[in-house]
Amino acid sequence: MRFFHSGFEQWLKHQEILIAAEASSSFSSQVNMHNDDKYLGKFPGQVGRHSSSTCLVQSLYYNDGFAPTLINIQIQKNKNKKTNKHKDTDSCSQYSLTRAQRVRAAMFPETLVEGEAAMPTQPDPSQQSNVQRLAEPSQLLKTAIVHLINYQDDAELATRAVPELTKLLADEDPVVVNKAAMIVNQLTRKEASRRVLVQSPTMVGAVVRAMTTAVDMETARCAASVLHSLSHQREGLLAIFKSGGIPALVRMLSSPVESVLFYAITTLHNLLLHQEGAKMAVRLADGLQRMVPLLKKSNPKFLAITTDCLQLLSYGNQESKLIILANGGPEGLVFIIRNYNYEKLLWTTSRVLKVLSVCPSNKPAIVEAGGMQALGQHLTGSSQRLIQNCLWTLRNLSDAATKQEGLDGLLQILVAQLGSDDVNMLTCATGILSNLTCNNSYNKTLVTQCGGVEALIHAVLRAGEKEDVAEPAVCALRHLTSRHQDAELAQNAVRLHYGIPAVVKLLGQPHYWPVVKATVGLIRNLALCPANQAPLREAGAIPRLVNLLLKAHQDTQRHASASQQTYQDGVRMEEIVEGCTGALHILARDPINRGEIASMQTIPLFVQLLYSYVENVKRVSAGVLCELALDKQSAELIDAEGASAPLMELLHSSNEGIATYAAAVLFRISEDKSSDYRKRVSVELTHSLFKHDPSAWEMAAAYFSICRYHSFHTIMEEMQKYNDRKKI
Repeated sequence: MRFFHSGFEQWLKHQEILIAAEASSSFSSQVNMHNDDKYLGKFPGQVGRHSSSTCLVQSLYYNDGFAPTLINIQIQKNKNKKTNKHKDTDSCSQYSLTRAQRVRAAMFPETLVEGEAAMPTQPDPSQQSNVQRLAEPSQLLKTAIVHLINYQDDAELATRAVPELTKLLADEDPVVVNKAAMIVNQLTRKEASRRVLVQSPTMVGAVVRAMTTAVDMETARCAASVLHSLSHQREGLLAIFKSGGIPALVRMLSSPVESVLFYAITTLHNLLLHQEGAKMAVRLADGLQRMVPLLKKSNPKFLAITTDCLQLLSYGNQESKLIILANGGPEGLVFIIRNYNYEKLLWTTSRVLKVLSVCPSNKPAIVEAGGMQALGQHLTGSSQRLIQNCLWTLRNLSDAATKQEGLDGLLQILVAQLGSDDVNMLTCATGILSNLTCNNSYNKTLVTQCGGVEALIHAVLRAGEKEDVAEPAVCALRHLTSRHQDAELAQNAVRLHYGIPAVVKLLGQPHYWPVVKATVGLIRNLALCPANQAPLREAGAIPRLVNLLLKAHQDTQRHASASQQTYQDGVRMEEIVEGCTGALHILARDPINRGEIASMQTIPLFVQLLYSYVENVKRVSAGVLCELALDKQSAELIDAEGASAPLMELLHSSNEGIATYAAAVLFRISEDKSSDYRKRVSVELTHSLFKHDPSAWEMAAAYFSICRYHSFHTIMEEMQKYNDRKKI
């Protein structure tokens, strides 16, 4: 390398001499040619002007009586000429010297004498001169040559040192092992020597053994640092894996030295990311049992690596999830989510919680640790990836948090997020609201009061054919319109915000049965509000419900012979039959709706459903027949279809609702019968409904007579009052 520099220096000096001489000669000749041109008049158009600079001019005016002499003028001209010539010579020399220095400084800056610098030619120092730009390739070439020489030297040094260092690492003297580990650690700092070490399995194995058997922390630290450096190359990862490095690194996770812990967890992280078989090796070495307690550390960057390791190990592995649970992982992870603000740590932790949230065992543990509230804190932050992970985790956890308290803030945030155009955010927000409002009257009331109904309707309208949004949104609306103090307010809100047409439209083709099931239930709840009866009819709810009922019933009949339950998209067709019949039952409370339902030839189907093996189907079919029987013509059709026989059977049902509905239908269809028939029905009703209190039949009969032309739910209310008085 010294020869390389000295040769260039000699060449440079020679070039400087040539450049200076050439510049001086060129500059002088140009000056002479310029002067000759003046005298010889080389440019005809400029002869007069050039000649006037040296001619003798007399004064034309003599105001003071004195005219300057020709001699004075000539002397002054000669002085100026000498001064200009001297300046030109200095400029030429300085220009030549500066150009040589600039070339030298640009191409070989290390050859400049200390304190010497080329004269800058650029007015703006931030801009490169032409010479500097032309010198870039040669400078890059020189740098590459220097690096190549140094690289080769490092590689040769490491190659010669590896055998001896391998022996020293296995020495019995701890001091010798320590010094050898320090040297190897220094070698791994250079790329060339690091590649040599990677290609020596014996050396890597010696480092692993030295780390495992180290009696002092400094040796363990150096050995762990070596493995950490090697793990940044694929060959190094393989060498560590084959040398049994993973069990050794897992043991280092119990080290009290922070630097050793950092090297160990980072190396394991690199192995888990890029080395095939590393995950299983870490699990077999009880790596999870060592990693979970590390969640109590306070270094955010260390925790970020640790949580990412937990995610890599638990994803798709149920046993790992249970190990994390057994070692208190959910509590530690929730603590991090609640108390830290380092975005990368929060993101990696949310990824672990997202994986654990699908585990039936971990789910309640996360909820009990306050996971719902902690995750809800980050839904209004600026990190979109963190928000998405928190939402998906909350969605997975929400079905286990229906009884959880203190979710007011979360519910309000979710209602606000229903206005988002992001499909994933809508999917999660609607799903969480659907679960949290299920069988929780407090949450239902809160969501209703903070504008949840309107927001959900808008979500349904924007969802279009996206079932992942439509289904949970409709389910949430179904929950809000039933069984809480503001249920009627929610039922009216759906109508007032123009939601009824959008809801009914979901019953159309093509059918996605989970959405259909939820929609049918919502329509039933909406029909409980008398003001919604006409809008539902005008939106075409009745014919759509009847068509769905026929289709679902046909499917159940077709599979009944094979003793199979009919599932479509995970929904039993018996549930669709029950839901449609129940919705028609409530819609039939309106006289106009009742006539439309009867006109669609539904009575034979309802009578047939009385024979269903599903108890709930029997109940809703008896209920809709009870409403239809209020019309004399419909009552005659019910009787003509042979409904008396199954209704008599249902009188003895253990389900009070079924027995009561059956009794009401029988009572109404017997009104135009002979006295003997009415008496027989009366006796049957007495023995079945009031066998423990026969005297009560007279009161019940009176109620039936009074409510003959009223909806059956009035009869049910009166009978419930009677039963309550009897219990008192």
